[in-house]
Amino acid sequence: MVAAVVLAAVPGSAGAAGSGAAAGAALSATTAAGVHNAYEKGTFTYFVDALDSGAALVELDVWADSLSRRWRVSHSNPFGNDNNCEYADSPEELRGQVRNQDLGSCLDNIRAWHDANPGHRPIVFKVEFKSGFNNRAGLGPDEFDALVRGKLGDMVFTPARLMAGGHATPDDAARAGAWPSREALAGTVMFEVIPGTVEQSNPTDTLWTDVEYARHLRAAPSTAQAFPAVLGAEAGDPRTRYSDTSLRPWFVVFDGSAGSYAAGGIDTSWYARNNYLLVMTGAHSVAPAIDAYNPTEQQALDRLALLAGRHASFATSDWSSLRPEVLGTVLPRG
Repeated sequence: MVAAVVLAAVPGSAGAAGSGAAAGAALSATTAAGVHNAYEKGTFTYFVDALDSGAALVELDVWADSLSRRWRVSHSNPFGNDNNCEYADSPEELRGQVRNQDLGSCLDNIRAWHDANPGHRPIVFKVEFKSGFNNRAGLGPDEFDALVRGKLGDMVFTPARLMAGGHATPDDAARAGAWPSREALAGTVMFEVIPGTVEQSNPTDTLWTDVEYARHLRAAPSTAQAFPAVLGAEAGDPRTRYSDTSLRPWFVVFDGSAGSYAAGGIDTSWYARNNYLLVMTGAHSVAPAIDAYNPTEQQALDRLALLAGRHASFATSDWSSLRPEVLGTVLPRG
């Protein structure tokens, strides 16, 4: 197994943007760790613990509750909140308030933590819309953007910021090497949105989150707050699945099974050559499989190094206990 060569291990609870080579490297040139279902109380006691863990990517599962017209955060309950987000919007209130709050409170927690740690590492929030958007109920991409913008303001690194400098699409910007360095991204967060498991299994849902948000981004590139991701590991350019060819350049984030990407049948160097972000999920399941929750620190570091060699931008698992020694590690990509 390849030994982990650490560019920067994130010190302290807040996590740094990186130092030396890591700080100067573009986001697209590094590999870091992420945590699956970081909003669950069994993963972290409080959501702020996920932010303190050093993880470069954390996941939120969101439901569009058409009855209350609110964004619920839960793994399986579309009508209630079951999570570690608190009703707290200042640093002093964190780790002491009632949990099981909606998405707005999760964003409040992010803002409070950011205020206490203004130079923190860049963090990607992967948002799975379990049953998709519900535009008819006032829970569509516009409303999601308004909530994120209202809670987090200019701390969000948006597609427009990637395209700054005259790039017509995110694809143009990525291929031109426009991703900032980790140092330049200190104090920022980014949102990735993906279709949800319920949405994908619903035969009546013909407009999934990836397409719906990509259309929205294309129509409103200056105000969109998130990057839609192409979900699922495939050989070649997975964007060819979209029959509307004009949508394809609005995708620069790709997300799929680490086992599929690492098996050798997919040219993952294509993602690195084009400076696309590649999220590899289920890092533990790559052969030979290691524990999904509590591998040894060295096993996890070796796995992260292996997937860095396969050109991952983020390798995710359920390693919430390995912080910050593993979760705060940043490696060179490829």
